[in-house]
Amino acid sequence: MDVPLAVRIVLVVALCGSGGLILWMARAAASGRLRRNDLAGIRIPSTMASDEAWLAAHVRAERPTRWGGVIAVVTGVAALLPVPAPVLCGVVLLGCAGILVCTLYGAQVGRRAALAVAAPSGDPSGAGDAPPV
Repeated sequence: MDVPLAVRIVLVVALCGSGGLILWMARAAASGRLRRNDLAGIRIPSTMASDEAWLAAHVRAERPTRWGGVIAVVTGVAALLPVPAPVLCGVVLLGCAGILVCTLYGAQVGRRAALAVAAPSGDPSGAGDAPPV
């Protein structure tokens, strides 16, 4: 059974659109144009602690986050290829897994960068960032 063209178009629009947004957000946050907010960016306690931590996290996370955006766009374009439904499903699932891995890796390196800014002794492990017991 072949995948209808409408389904392929929805996949292209959704994946390319989200990839474009990811690419824009990565660049804007790393350049300082996207300020600390509750809607877009790496919004975890260590990055929301200060403007310096926010910027440090996004500068460090820009490359892996941009790779996630590129993977989204490439996966979207690949959805137009005339391949059978199981192959299309595999391509989309692998693409989504790639986006997720890049995004989570970017958040992790961003967290480390934010903790390094916030750590008073310069300890990048963030051990001094833990709340008292």
